[in-house]
Amino acid sequence: MPTSASRPSHAPRAKSNLIRIIAIVLLASIVILGLVVLITWLIVRPKRLVYTIEDGSIQNFNLTNNHLSADFYFVIRSYNPNKRVSIYYDSIGATVNYNDQTLAFSGVEPFYQRRRNVTRFDVKFTAPSTALSSSVSKDLMLEKRSGKIQFDVWLKARIRFKVGALKSHHRTLRVSCSPVLELSRPKNLKRTYCYADI
Repeated sequence: MPTSASRPSHAPRAKSNLIRIIAIVLLASIVILGLVVLITWLIVRPKRLVYTIEDGSIQNFNLTNNHLSADFYFVIRSYNPNKRVSIYYDSIGATVNYNDQTLAFSGVEPFYQRRRNVTRFDVKFTAPSTALSSSVSKDLMLEKRSGKIQFDVWLKARIRFKVGALKSHHRTLRVSCSPVLELSRPKNLKRTYCYADI
């Protein structure tokens, strides 16, 4: 008759089976959730967001000794053309640039954009004696003399998509615009279409 010391222990085997079952259930859950998100995404097929600059001006322009001081103002229009997708804008940074050199920074308050919604927001920049390279300063002065200057306005936002009750992880939205400002007619900016990429 075998003693209790010689009986095989089933505890380690049972524990191993339990861990294996838990791992399989977790893996299956992740796969199913991924398939649900993928199928939902394919059904929804989100359209590209549409951005335009509706208005803009530059004031207090002063370029001296390769240093620029100026105030920029833009009205940006964001259009979400999607029927089923709404968007959380969790953070938005903005820069105004010339010849790939950043002149000023700004930001936009976070907002939620519903489906097929148009949202307009103001962006104000101040260049407080920004140092420029000599070549950028020269080109900027030449354009100033012509009365028109083309700037680049870049937006970078952390966004999330919402489809029904599902929310996506964060994605990065980049928007680039190239408005032409007339120094003598600050309110004569034509609508400028931007390029938006996610």
